[in-house]
Amino acid sequence: MLIRAATSQDHAAILALNAESVQFLSPMDAPRLLHLDQQAAYHRVVQIDDEVAAFLLVLREGADYDSPNYRWFAATYARFLYIDRVVVSTAHQGRRLGAVLYDDLFAFARADGIDKLTCEFDIDPPNEGSRIFHARHGFREVGQQRLGGGKLVSLQLADVTPLSS
Repeated sequence: MLIRAATSQDHAAILALNAESVQFLSPMDAPRLLHLDQQAAYHRVVQIDDEVAAFLLVLREGADYDSPNYRWFAATYARFLYIDRVVVSTAHQGRRLGAVLYDDLFAFARADGIDKLTCEFDIDPPNEGSRIFHARHGFREVGQQRLGGGKLVSLQLADVTPLSS
């Protein structure tokens, strides 16, 4: 298993993974992925053998992103990292790949002096797996937002604890 920066050669695999889990995410086509990749502060994949098994795409404050959830965080916090999407291939679920990526992201945030990680997950319709996963990583609800189409999301924040000196 290798965690590495996503490259343009990974985009087809990333789009396929996104499509596999689109019921929990927003759809994404190639131009949208290219735009998000260019805006990303952190975009990494987990590679197993020659396969992209998972990815995590994260933006900072100040990104050019039209997501209403990202914009809520941008209006609320001056400095943060926003987890736009984390996806693990159904073939590799249960292997803690999401947790490995989150551990890496927390280390990235600490190294960059960022003390807030933000994200959202669906609560109507519910995404119980995401709720449990994020609670394990110290996320807590800081708001809710109803989106077009009637979906209700829980806006989440995790404090990044600095390394003790």
